[in-house]
Amino acid sequence: MDGSMFLPEFDHEFAETRRALEAVPEEKFDWKPHEKSFSLHDLAAHLAEVPTWTGVTMNMDVFDLDAGYERVVPETKQDILARFDEGVAEARKVLEETSGETLMQTWSMKKGGEVVMAMPKAAVLRSFILNHNVHHRAQLGVYLRMLDVAVPGHYGPSADESM
Repeated sequence: MDGSMFLPEFDHEFAETRRALEAVPEEKFDWKPHEKSFSLHDLAAHLAEVPTWTGVTMNMDVFDLDAGYERVVPETKQDILARFDEGVAEARKVLEETSGETLMQTWSMKKGGEVVMAMPKAAVLRSFILNHNVHHRAQLGVYLRMLDVAVPGHYGPSADESM
């Protein structure tokens, strides 16, 4: 088992996320479904960031949130898609080069000197990266529906697509 075993799922899920990001109307970037929710822009920018966590996960053993993590927030839809594409390409390369031994090493996230999450890197990849991506992509689908924007189907056609 090595990082390449995740590539079919990785390729599918991130290709589908790109389709969802392509549907985002830039003129609605400030829209939020609720005051506590991400804006459409922030949600799309967050989705563009998720693939970049692959290198952080595979190339580090401890990620300390207090060590000055700086989030890159692309301004335009074009910038969001470019950041996403760069992150996916980089992440795919990392996975191709990741050994089975590395996948079984523990990765930890710390905040305030405390470990808030620790698990094997393979589990972090599945939950914190792949599942996290799917979770926020689903949120984006709800945003698109509420904005009356056609929602792409990810596991078959959506109500906006013909069979």
